[in-house]
Amino acid sequence: MLTLPIPNNLSMATTSYLDLSRCRPLPPFLSSLSACPCLPSTVTLPRWRAKLGARLDGTRLPVVGLGPIRGLGRRRLIAAVARAEPDHLGDGNAKQEVQNGHELSVSEDAVSEKQEKASQLKKRIVFGLGIGLSVGVVVLAGGWIFTTVVAAAVFVGAREYFELVRSRGITAGMTPPPRYVSRVCSVICALMPLLTLYRGQIDVSVASAAFIVAMALHLQRGNPRFAQLSSTLFGLFYCGYLPCFWVKLRCGLAAPALNTGIGASWPIVLGGQAQWTVGLVATLISFSSIIAADTFAFIGGKAFGRTPLTSVSPKKTWEGTIAGLCGCIATTVVLSNIFCWPKSLLSAMAFGILNFFGSVFGDLTESMIKRDAGVKDSGSLIPGHGGILDRVDSYIFTGALAYSFVKTFLPLYGV
Repeated sequence: MLTLPIPNNLSMATTSYLDLSRCRPLPPFLSSLSACPCLPSTVTLPRWRAKLGARLDGTRLPVVGLGPIRGLGRRRLIAAVARAEPDHLGDGNAKQEVQNGHELSVSEDAVSEKQEKASQLKKRIVFGLGIGLSVGVVVLAGGWIFTTVVAAAVFVGAREYFELVRSRGITAGMTPPPRYVSRVCSVICALMPLLTLYRGQIDVSVASAAFIVAMALHLQRGNPRFAQLSSTLFGLFYCGYLPCFWVKLRCGLAAPALNTGIGASWPIVLGGQAQWTVGLVATLISFSSIIAADTFAFIGGKAFGRTPLTSVSPKKTWEGTIAGLCGCIATTVVLSNIFCWPKSLLSAMAFGILNFFGSVFGDLTESMIKRDAGVKDSGSLIPGHGGILDRVDSYIFTGALAYSFVKTFLPLYGV
């Protein structure tokens, strides 16, 4: 029988009764009572599964049952008592109950972790499909719709980048740019895609913006640091200038994809055959090949991954990278046959290889920034995916490579 003495100053009556059947005692509560220095440590427990009694001012209370405390709750209660008062229990029983409680806790934690992983996977799939369909519609629309969406993503990504720069992990070794400079740079990055569509090129605009920002940093109060200048200019290049190549690729390459069979049957209401340009086909193939590269790399790494690729991202393996490369090339070749662009098989394979290396380099670059910042995700905007940078890191460098390849190396844009 378990007895719990309570000091006289906690009870005004000489004889009191505690009805335990009306409440559900919790193990932390019981453990805190046992460990409290103001209470005498007198606990007797001759039977583990018997009744629970208490004593107030020397008067034994009526014995009541554990009631609703069954199974896991009762085992934890007994384990808590065994930890708190080991001297009043048999050593063998105490150790056994403590071990049982520990094993049950571990088992429950494992089940909870599996449920959390399943929930995260479900969120990733649902939001991933939604994002994929939305991006497909935006790419087909092109023009100002595509450019405005790119500008919005660039603005959010730039804010996330400068927040990473200001994080404790990075600021421990450098001085971050002032907050007002970060906000101004985010706005400048968002304007770059719009200027690209309106003017066709932004080289002069980017150089002018970089010069103005550099002068603002030099003239700021306090002691300007080179780390502030380098992180700010890299933010303009990484978050603003590079994404503009997607606008150049989608909207700038307006030559019709004459050999594309889908364009011949495309509804006139949606633009007809003129809607299917080299820029549209190249953008669709690039996006699809990047998605295939990430998917095949993930599956290959889970199934065969043994050799780490780099210390920047410990979860990436050579086996997964090779699987991603194969999946990227295969997807590009299949889509090139469907869209009849580019006409050469060698050009299609080269296009797939460029897309893959651009996606891997962008992924590793963002992983390096997050690792220095000491965070897992760049943000929490997209449930199950993290921030914008976590989703578009593979696309940042790829747009420049794809545009340069089509513009420079493909005769007649591959038509």
